[in-house]
Amino acid sequence: MAGARSAALKALLHVETGKGYSNLVLDSVLNAASLSPLDRSLTAAIFYGVLERRIALDYILGFYSKRPVEKLSPSVREILRMGAYQIRYLTKIPPSAAVNESVKLAKENGAFHAAGFVNAVLRSMLREPEKVKPPDRSAEPLLWRSIFFSCPVPLIEFWQKSYGKELTDSILKGATSQADVFLRVNNTRISEQQLIERLRGEGIEAEPAPWPENALRVKSNAGNLRRTSCYAEGLFHVQDISSQLCCRALAPQPGEHVLDVCAAPGGKTFTLAERMGNRGRVDAFDLYPARVALIRKGAERMGLSIIRAFVRDAAEPKKSPPSAESVLCDVPCSGLGVIRRKPEIRYKFPASIDSLPDLQYRILCKSSGLVKAGGVLVYSTCTLNPAENGDVAEKFREENRNFQPLSLHLPEGIARRFQEPENQLTLFPCAGGSDGFFLSAFRKE
Repeated sequence: MAGARSAALKALLHVETGKGYSNLVLDSVLNAASLSPLDRSLTAAIFYGVLERRIALDYILGFYSKRPVEKLSPSVREILRMGAYQIRYLTKIPPSAAVNESVKLAKENGAFHAAGFVNAVLRSMLREPEKVKPPDRSAEPLLWRSIFFSCPVPLIEFWQKSYGKELTDSILKGATSQADVFLRVNNTRISEQQLIERLRGEGIEAEPAPWPENALRVKSNAGNLRRTSCYAEGLFHVQDISSQLCCRALAPQPGEHVLDVCAAPGGKTFTLAERMGNRGRVDAFDLYPARVALIRKGAERMGLSIIRAFVRDAAEPKKSPPSAESVLCDVPCSGLGVIRRKPEIRYKFPASIDSLPDLQYRILCKSSGLVKAGGVLVYSTCTLNPAENGDVAEKFREENRNFQPLSLHLPEGIARRFQEPENQLTLFPCAGGSDGFFLSAFRKE
């Protein structure tokens, strides 16, 4: 268990110093550590739990620590957060064990002088749990929401201004809920029902998602998906239903030429090729060679031979590919729609979004030149920020009159949560199990 906590601390310190997204950091730390499956699960639980509840944990610790939490050294701060998280939220771990392991962790990481301090703070939590007084919900509604949902006040205010208080509360609840894991069935190799049966034989339960077609929701053992023979044989890839719906909106047909201009790591590229029955041509592009290699590797695993991947800067391209019937423009964004999967994103607001709309609009305009007459252009993000979403789409419509809004035909069970044009759709993490996502469709005259 000590190894699990050491791994969690290492991963948390990497994220706090801005050295990577949480999912990539945790994968790297776990791959480098020799941990049992049980310890790997504990590492992930503590790591994501502390990230998700950082604001709440710091608020709690403030009642017991004589020194402000923000003034502690990074390692001592994270050790205290980890200890507090285990005491307050991990009921299967004995509180005394959480304290003792936190003290050991401080000593193991060279913080001998702080071991007594860690012990005193966490022991006080055990002795006086009633000392923590939550904010008054009526008198301080923003602070209450910030602590309860562990979300920064500026982000809550931003969402309330953008979407209203009621929808913001739904977003906050969704952002702190467990994210469902969805699969995209590789229909060029297997059917939905056949894959469900194959996965069941490997100890994984899955069921058809309400929408779209060839989407499965994983009900158990999602952590073992990439260790299955089904994965090795390329029978599926992991993909949220929001991304699958985006590919459905593009509606590529067998035999067509399709471009995915910001494609890595390739999930939407694969889905497009599958929707085309692996007939035609899909060109996928990304700025970085290593990420392009991921697309090629995934396409090879799934036997999607129509995919070709290239290095290309979508914002400042030196060369352009031949025009295509369909172009997907899934741009870099602030990621506010996926904070339940990458909890650290919430703490980067608003600095993470300042220059993004200009970049996104530039990529969209450059990409629009690749669409054939009569072809379809889809713009998408995985964020909940009107400046990156509807504002960019509306600006493009106003300044590019040769593109007409293309109404989205939504599957049964999807309803818009607020007023927006028929060619736009914002999905929220509180509805249908999807991530927060935005897409907008146009047709070139």
